[in-house]
Amino acid sequence: MSLEFWKNASPLVRRIITITIVFIFAVIITVAGTWAPIKEQEAEEIHKELNQTINSLKTNNLLVQYVFGNNFMFTLIMFVPVIGVVFGAYVLYNTGAVIAAIAISKKVPPALYLIALFLTPIAWLEFIAYSTAMAESIWLAHRLWQRRGKHEIINACKFISVCAVILLVAAIIEAVMIYSVP
Repeated sequence: MSLEFWKNASPLVRRIITITIVFIFAVIITVAGTWAPIKEQEAEEIHKELNQTINSLKTNNLLVQYVFGNNFMFTLIMFVPVIGVVFGAYVLYNTGAVIAAIAISKKVPPALYLIALFLTPIAWLEFIAYSTAMAESIWLAHRLWQRRGKHEIINACKFISVCAVILLVAAIIEAVMIYSVP
């Protein structure tokens, strides 16, 4: 991509390109997390704890609220200039490690389990929200550096609202899928 293309691109196209690049980065970081070495016993323990949490949330009918709240909290931190990208990479790497633990405990190759997750709308929606937040973190940092942060803060508020809606839809879909599995 030439610099001339970037200069001539509309602000919307620049945003879409940035979000796409960050999306690819997010997937790569998550894949790297699935390669994290984990012992079978540790994987079983992580999977057991996760199942206990899910069962408790199902019993108390709090699954949507918890999933949305957890994901939205992480996403809000990802909006923080510069720190958001570093935090997002950390969260996504750990997400990959948890995916690997679940896969190992189910005797499934982690890569296959990750691919299966991307066959659901949940993974796509969450990664779009995370990528949008981290891309906006970059834009905010850039605009603050240029001393043009006021307008970008307004954009950030718009993106936060969009991410909230995306994550709420993802949480509802995830809850429906979890409740439908006995």
